[in-house]
Amino acid sequence: MATTFERTASGAIIYKAAKPRTYPQLDLLTLLFDTKIHVDAVDPSKAITKAQQRQLVNSTAYTLRHRYGIGQSGPDNDVVLCISSGHWLLPTLFYSTIAAGGVFTSSNPGSTAWELAGNLAQVDAKLMFCNEDTKAVAIAGAKLAGLPLSRLLVLGSRPAFELSEQENGDAVPVSPANSLGWERITDRSALENSIICVLFSSGTTGKPKVCRLSHANMVSEATLVIDVHRDVYRRQGREFVYNTLAHLPTAHIAGVQGYFVNPFYAGGTLFWMARFDFAEFLAHAKRHPITSFFSVPPVFLLIAKSPLVTDQLDAIESAVSGAAPMGRELQAVARAKLGHGRAHLSQTWGLSETTGSMTMRPLDVPDDTTGSVSMLLSNCEARVVDDGGRDVEPGSPGEIWVKGPQVTKGYFKNDAANREAFVDGWFCTGDIGFFKNDMLYIELIKYKGNQVAPAELEALLLSHPKILDAAVIGVAGADTEVPRAYVVADPKAISAEDIAAWVGSQVANHKKVRGGVFFLAAIPKSPSGKILRKDLRELARKDAKKSKL
Repeated sequence: MATTFERTASGAIIYKAAKPRTYPQLDLLTLLFDTKIHVDAVDPSKAITKAQQRQLVNSTAYTLRHRYGIGQSGPDNDVVLCISSGHWLLPTLFYSTIAAGGVFTSSNPGSTAWELAGNLAQVDAKLMFCNEDTKAVAIAGAKLAGLPLSRLLVLGSRPAFELSEQENGDAVPVSPANSLGWERITDRSALENSIICVLFSSGTTGKPKVCRLSHANMVSEATLVIDVHRDVYRRQGREFVYNTLAHLPTAHIAGVQGYFVNPFYAGGTLFWMARFDFAEFLAHAKRHPITSFFSVPPVFLLIAKSPLVTDQLDAIESAVSGAAPMGRELQAVARAKLGHGRAHLSQTWGLSETTGSMTMRPLDVPDDTTGSVSMLLSNCEARVVDDGGRDVEPGSPGEIWVKGPQVTKGYFKNDAANREAFVDGWFCTGDIGFFKNDMLYIELIKYKGNQVAPAELEALLLSHPKILDAAVIGVAGADTEVPRAYVVADPKAISAEDIAAWVGSQVANHKKVRGGVFFLAAIPKSPSGKILRKDLRELARKDAKKSKL
């Protein structure tokens, strides 16, 4: 923290911190017990404090156990599925399910009734939560899956927490007079082998895989990330403030770990949006100054390019991009829009199976300008292997295998997937990357020595009104790797040549899609929305073989 001084008219020399901060005008006990942790971004009067959250979790857990039997037969058995748009009371459902001894899972609010029914059946869900935004699809999905509507609970907040059974509209009794405390677990084996959350993960055909997450997974992920930030602030003599804005779906690890767990552990306030809208996002960021921010490359592209961005993001001190690599040029332009250009902007890498981040860049380490996804977290290990599972030399690319306390123990009721995903205790991520100067690089295309981030080109392609979806990979050119685009679009409305020319007019020379533009009916993705580039690389290899015949 910088110190300045000034001379007064009387000749006094006064030293002070260069950057003043505001602090709450509250009594001590109100500060400690009534700190708001989850707040409706539109109506901040809808909020819950730490003290209220604990009481509400215990009361709701009691109802889940004694009215619906969740956890009645022991922990790790009864799955409760949630399908909802963003809501400031969603964390209560997550915490209460775990406290009752249940297992939490979540479906994308954009799911169809058939997709939702498949999710319900796959995990044998005993209960389902929804909110008003998702009630119609929840009812249809429950009927298809054979889940009684008496076991579909609708979340409301008029103005406080309320649940009602869809079958008859009756209010579900949740009273402070009834309380169920959660089981305190300290045995290491029990913590590692517990199942408190399952998330739908990759799978392009048939049923998606469902990864199991334990107490140990989620605790290690929260502490290994947040404690590093907290230590940096402590060393610098600064107050650690972790206020952020929930704008991503809670059906994926970024929402579950990133919104339900990490901000609460950090002691911050989380402001909830129902769904992402960029103009509203900026308005909320201005109204509720956020200090910490995690998002994905398409959002950072909007921040970098949109004229709507002025001073709304000036309070941000640290920002992280994940889900896909971000090009270093985009990273530099986006950073200039955050915190008066002084925010720490880094990239992270991870999966649902790793409970989120496996890498991070501490706040006291200068920003990376090379396009890396940062360094491995403490207690994490990685290998880089070729197609035969043999370790490659440092600096060479290959598939990344990982170990660590946040890595899943396996998939839910899927021994075949477990055999495929694990080799001698190492989790095979399927992602291609390499280590250089202690940093990890993922999926970067190298065109004549220049780095091209697939995510940046994908975000550009998606901005075209005639392109519904897109993915970019690197393929072998005559003497270098070149970008290739796969798009979902009507070839009668726009040609591959038109798309390539349009991209070329928008980007630097080395980013042109020299590998061609190819049309697909659908981009292969995991249920969490992650592009399955391994499938696209295999498709490119098959096309290359055909062209040689």
